[in-house]
Amino acid sequence: MFTGTRPRLMKKLKNNWITKDKGNRLYEIPVPILGLTGGIATGKTTVAQMFRDAGVPVIDADKLVKSIYQKRSSYEFVLMNFPEAITENDIHFKKLREVAFTTAENQLMIETFIYSQMPEAFKEAYLSHPQHDYIVYDVPLLFEKNLNVKIDTSICTYAPRSTQLERLVKRDQITVDLAEKILSRQMDIEEKKKKSDLFIENLSDLASLKNNFDQLLTTLTE
Repeated sequence: MFTGTRPRLMKKLKNNWITKDKGNRLYEIPVPILGLTGGIATGKTTVAQMFRDAGVPVIDADKLVKSIYQKRSSYEFVLMNFPEAITENDIHFKKLREVAFTTAENQLMIETFIYSQMPEAFKEAYLSHPQHDYIVYDVPLLFEKNLNVKIDTSICTYAPRSTQLERLVKRDQITVDLAEKILSRQMDIEEKKKKSDLFIENLSDLASLKNNFDQLLTTLTE
């Protein structure tokens, strides 16, 4: 049960972006949720930090996943199903990632296990934040896991696939072949952009992205 007084942010979310009530919202969170999504290497993490800098609480799905992987049950799951990703009695995440993207079945099995534990992890993260009028949920699989039907407004960070590929190879120091496999396992960024209520382009430098973010915040708040 969620309780407490919610101090208002300096800028309030406009009513038209509040589309759910508590009973119909993800995990019955009592405040509006903005779902921030996007493909890999589109700048989603940077945009999430911009929300934090603007005073908006952000719950990071990737960090929730990391906290789940710290549990003994996760180690046992990987050991049983993907023993090649265990090194010195610990999960070797680079190997697990390679195994996950080898087949769609592997990816689905891992995601299903992790997402079965997300409700508890999400609620713990929510309660750890000072309460506000709305929050941002930074979640790559917003549409893939049909979470979009449980949040108030969806926002996509956008860069074309060619840019994603180039950034991913450079950032993670991986081969073009592996980068292509990773991208092929994700919803195409053009489809994700189309499904989202709003999008923010990240096509060039940080200054341009910051300007786009400021415009987005103007659209969202009053």
